[in-house]
This record gives sequence, structure tokens and C-alpha cells, in this order.
Amino acid sequence: MSLNALRMCVVLQDCADQLSVLGNIVRPAADSDGSKSPPPDNKLQRDRHFVAYVINGLIVELLETNTCKSLITAVQGEKMKKAQLLDILNREEESRQKVTNLQKQLHNIQKEKTEECERLKESIVHLRQQVEDMRVRTEWQVEYVNNCAQQQICEGQNINAHKQKKLEDEVMMLQEKLEEEQSAHTIMENFLERQLASLQEKKPFWIKRYEKDMEEKEQELTTLQNKRANNLAQLHELSKKCRDMQQVIIEDRTEKEWLRIQLEKEQREKDAAIKIQSWWRGTVVRRGLGSPKKSDQAKPKKGKKKKK
Repeated sequence: MSLNALRMCVVLQDCADQLSVLGNIVRPAADSDGSKSPPPDNKLQRDRHFVAYVINGLIVELLETNTCKSLITAVQGEKMKKAQLLDILNREEESRQKVTNLQKQLHNIQKEKTEECERLKESIVHLRQQVEDMRVRTEWQVEYVNNCAQQQICEGQNINAHKQKKLEDEVMMLQEKLEEEQSAHTIMENFLERQLASLQEKKPFWIKRYEKDMEEKEQELTTLQNKRANNLAQLHELSKKCRDMQQVIIEDRTEKEWLRIQLEKEQREKDAAIKIQSWWRGTVVRRGLGSPKKSDQAKPKKGKKKKK
């Protein structure tokens, strides 16, 4: 065991003795007072006992293991207890604040409900008055509607009587027309029967006439088909001739165009040669190189000399 640990144990033991002495001093002071004074501070006594307990444990730990873990553990435990106590106090304060707010809200709600009850009572009185007015108004409306209904019933009966009389007149008129139509139908039926008998008598004649006409038309159709075939053949021949003639015309036009282009080219060359000759003759005359005839006669001589 080190010297520092021994010194610390001595100091801690001295602190423990002083705490015990402090406890003895506080207790006799409270006992000597004959008046009914309040008991000593329990928190102070608890703190003193706790400190004495921690110091005694620390002295034992220092003597045995030369460490102070019990002190650290005690301090951490007290910190946790203090934190829990502060948490409890904060929650209690919040609860008190919530209770105060709820009381205020309750007071406001009671006030609002009281005002709402007053308004509802006034509304009930007003609605009762309106119900009474509506009842009187409804009685008047019912009476008015009944009078209007009776008046409309009377008018409807008069209108229906007039319409009934009119419809009866129309029925009588339609019956007369129906009798006329029936007589006309009988006459028309007899006439059609006679016409049908006459047509049935003429039916064989028209059948024969139909067959004869059909034979004639078939012959005409055959003749027309033959003519059409001949015309088509002629049309093909004429079309072929027309194509040949068109080809000849195109070739002739092409040849004429080519001849025209050649003639124009020859004419341009001729005009160009004449211009060149005119220019040369003018140049010879202006410069005095001799007459053109002499130069033309001298040229063949030069050519003959070249041949030699």
C-alpha cells in the first residue's frame, strides 16, 4: 500500500469523524430546545449519512485494493438519481401547466357553451315564430290551392265537354267517309277484277310476242357482236398503221431537224469564211502587200516547187 493512499485514508477518516461530530451537534441542539420546533432537516441527515457511508466504503477500498471505484459508482448513482428527480420535477411542472391550460380551456368552453345556449334559445324563439307564420301561410296557401283547383276543374269540364262534342262530330264525319271509301273500294275491286281477267286473256299473246321479240333481239345482238368484232379488228389495223405513220413522221422530223442544223452550221461556217476573207483582203490592201490575184497565182508555183 502506498504512502499517498495512507494519507488519503487518514484524511477521509478525519472527514468521517467530523461528519459524526456534526451529527451529534445538530441532534443535541434540537433536543435542548424545549419549544415545539420543527424536526431537524431530514435531507441534511440523509446527505450526511450518505457521505459518511461513501467515505467509509472508500477507506475500506483504498486499504484493500488501493482504488476508488466505489466513489465513482456512488457519484454516478447520485447523478442518475438527480437526473430522475429533475425529470420528475419537469414532468410535474408540465402536468401543472397542462392542468392550468385545461382549466382555462374548460372555462372558455363553459363560457362558449353558455353563450351558445343563449343563442339557441333565441333561435328557438325565432323558429317558433317562423313555424307559426308558416302555419298561417300554409293554411292560406291550401285554401288558395283548393279554390284554384276547383276553378281548374270547372274549366276542364267545360273544355272536355266542348272537345267531346267536337270528337263526336268528327266520328260521324269519319263514318260517312268510311262508307264512301267502302263503296269506292268495292267499285275499284270490281274494276280490277275485270282488268285482271282481260290481262289473263291477253297473257298468251304477250308471251308469244315476248318470245318473238327475244329471238329478234338475240339475232340483232349476234349481228352487233359480229360487227363489233370486225370493227375491233379494223381498229387494231388502223392503230398499227397510225403508230407506223407516227414513227415515220417522227423520223422525218428528226431528219429534217438534223438537215436544218447542218445547213445552219454550213451557213455559219460560210459566213465566218467570208468574214475572214474580207478581213484578210482588207488587211492586204491596207498594208499594200500586193493584189490578191497575184498572190493567188503565186501560191500554185510554190506548191509545185514543193512537189519537186
